[in-house]
Amino acid sequence: MSPILFYGVPEGCSFGSIVALEWSGLPYRLCRVEMPEMVSTDDYVRINAVGETPSLLLEDGRTISESMAILHHIGARAIGNGLGFAQGSEDFDRLNQMLAFLNTTFFKAFGPLWYAFEHPLEPQQEQALTAYGIAAVEKAHQTLERLLDAREWLLGNGPSLADAYFVGIARWNDFHKVVDRRQFPGLHRLYERMQQEPAVRFAHAIEHRQEAKSSGGFRGEVDLAEALGLLKQAA
Repeated sequence: MSPILFYGVPEGCSFGSIVALEWSGLPYRLCRVEMPEMVSTDDYVRINAVGETPSLLLEDGRTISESMAILHHIGARAIGNGLGFAQGSEDFDRLNQMLAFLNTTFFKAFGPLWYAFEHPLEPQQEQALTAYGIAAVEKAHQTLERLLDAREWLLGNGPSLADAYFVGIARWNDFHKVVDRRQFPGLHRLYERMQQEPAVRFAHAIEHRQEAKSSGGFRGEVDLAEALGLLKQAA
């Protein structure tokens, strides 16, 4: 079987893993996971014990969770086309460093805003949490703009796994309407450039259940029941 990526909707950070799979050219399938309903079910916990997306079910029945681990797995299988780098190399270390920043500081900055959006709060609590989140998002954008350092791409040598992950997180700013990205010209150019990537357009179409044209190795979608059946067969 082809690997299956379990992607979360709406607005899941698994968006970046879809983009990376498209870029890799590797064969893969997708399984849609509605949040928060499906991630908390006993069935999905068999895929991911933490109850989060993304998860990647491999051909041998193993599952990988956490975006960084999945992206590095994809990169290791796509070194030949320049998407990944040999562990221990300078390029790998630069990629790992950038992914770590995105996975912690940039991702975490939006956490208070998501919590305020998803949970009933007293007005004062919501106001305080939202203000904290806005300040964190603004600071994270400032830092990432500095790290980009006027380059075209996050690593400078063309699109990378870091850019794939970035675009899936950066769109949360559009959802929460926190900062005007034009204040950060490098990030604004990168984000707009990524919107023109066929892999990004494909991922958007998949999430919105629109006609999606793959330029990679997409082999179709499966539902959770079918994916669990394939997992049982592989065990």
